Amino acid sequence: QVQLVESGGGLVQAGGSLRLSCVASRISFSLSTFAWYRQAPGKQRELVAQLRSDGVTTYTNSVKGRFTISRDNAKNTVYLQMNSLKPEDTAVYYCSRPLTNTFGQGTQVTVSS
Repeated sequence: QVQLVESGGGLVQAGGSLRLSCVASRISFSLSTFAWYRQAPGKQRELVAQLRSDGVTTYTNSVKGRFTISRDNAKNTVYLQMNSLKPEDTAVYYCSRPLTNTFGQGTQVTVSS
């Protein structure tokens, strides 16, 4: 069974940066597509970024130019580097392996104005 464990969330002021990490286990990591989702209070979960096994990335429009998804196959880890954070980025962020509809437990990101 695939297991995803996120870390790196926290409280940051607007304009600051955070890097989220997601360690995956029980998986063919280098062959997998991964994604980061987020869910703000009272809103639906939305796709933030996706990284295919061939390196192709996609981002939701609101984070383009500010967030970067990347991976380290040697460490079975996916990252989400978040720069120029805004209060509207406040949410619980989830790592996901879309193929098996697997999500981690989530990590809270709070951006103060």
